[in-house]
Amino acid sequence: NGNGVGKDMREAARLFRLAADDGHVGALCNLATSYSNGDGVEKDARQAVRLYRSAAEQGSVHAQYNLGACYYSGNGVQQD
Repeated sequence: NGNGVGKDMREAARLFRLAADDGHVGALCNLATSYSNGDGVEKDARQAVRLYRSAAEQGSVHAQYNLGACYYSGNGVQQD
C-alpha cells in the first residue's frame, strides 16, 4: 500500500514480473493490470490479455473477470 516508500509503478511492475515468473498467480494478474493501464510499463492491451489468460487458466478469478472485461470491451482482442 506504499507505507514507508514512495510510489514507483515501474518497480512494482518489475516485482510483479519476478513473482509471476516464480509462479505467483496474483502477481501475474497484477502484471496484466499494469500492462492494461500502462502503469510502470508501456501500455499493451494484447500483452495484458495474454497475461490475464495465463492467470485465468491457473484459476485466478480476478484474471477470469478481467479477461472477460477485455472481451466485453474489445480491448486487446479481435472483435467479431
